[in-house]
Amino acid sequence: MAPVTFFRGRPTRNPDLPRERKPPWFRVRAPGSPGYVRLKGLMRELSLHTVCEEASCPNIGECWQHGTATFMILGDTCTRSCGYCNVKHGTPGRVDPDEPKRLAEAVFALGLDHVVVTSVDRDDLPDGGASVFSAVVRAIRQRAPGCRVEVLIPDFSNRPAPIEAVLDAGPDILNHNLETVERLYRTARPGGRYRWALGLLDHARRYRPAVPTKSGVMVGLGETTDELLAAFADLRAAGCQILTIGQYLRPAPPPRP
Repeated sequence: MAPVTFFRGRPTRNPDLPRERKPPWFRVRAPGSPGYVRLKGLMRELSLHTVCEEASCPNIGECWQHGTATFMILGDTCTRSCGYCNVKHGTPGRVDPDEPKRLAEAVFALGLDHVVVTSVDRDDLPDGGASVFSAVVRAIRQRAPGCRVEVLIPDFSNRPAPIEAVLDAGPDILNHNLETVERLYRTARPGGRYRWALGLLDHARRYRPAVPTKSGVMVGLGETTDELLAAFADLRAAGCQILTIGQYLRPAPPPRP
C-alpha cells in the first residue's frame, strides 16, 4: 500500500468528478444538547480542562452528550509542540494544588464508572507532573471509590521514577500513546522518542504486572501499512495489552498536516 503524504495547502475539487453527498456518519450536530450544556457548566464551575476542548476535538458534542470526557490536568499549556496537536504550547503556569480534589468532585457529580485522566507535557517540573497524577488517582478513589481510573500519561522524558510514582497510586489502566510509526516521530512528535514510549510501557508492565497497559496509534499521518504492522509488533513485544487505533482528524486549517 502506498504511503499517505502530508497535505499542505487548500484542497481543490476535480471538476470532472461528480459531486457526491457526504455519508450520514460524516456529519455531526453542533454541540448544544442538555448533557453537553451540563458538562460544560460543570467544567467551568470547577475550573477544569478537558482534551475535548483544548485539542478542538470535532466529536465533543457527541461525547459530552453522553457524559463522556477526558480530563486534562496540569493546566492547558504544553511544553512541547507536536505537529498533530491543537493544544496550545508555551510556558505553563503554576501547578494548582486543589485540582485533584476538584476533578474528583466532577467524577462524583457525573456519576462516572470509568474516567480517563491525561495531561499536557510538563517538562518544566522535576517529576513531569507525576505527583499530580498520583494525587488525582487517590482523590478519585476517596470521592468515587466505584469508579475505574485510567491514566494517560506523558513519557516523563524517559525517567522510570515518575512512572513508578503514578503506578504506586493504583490506577486501573496505565495508558501511554505511541501515536505514530517510528519514521514519523521527528516530524509529528519531535519532543518525544519512539523507543521512550515503548520503554515506558515495558517498564510499567514489569513494575506492576497486575495493571493493564494500553496504547494508541493514529492513522493518516503518512505511514504505510507495513510500518503500522511493525509498530503493532513493537507494542506487543513491550507487553502492551490494549491497543486503540484512531483516524487522524486535522484540528485546524493548514499549515497543520
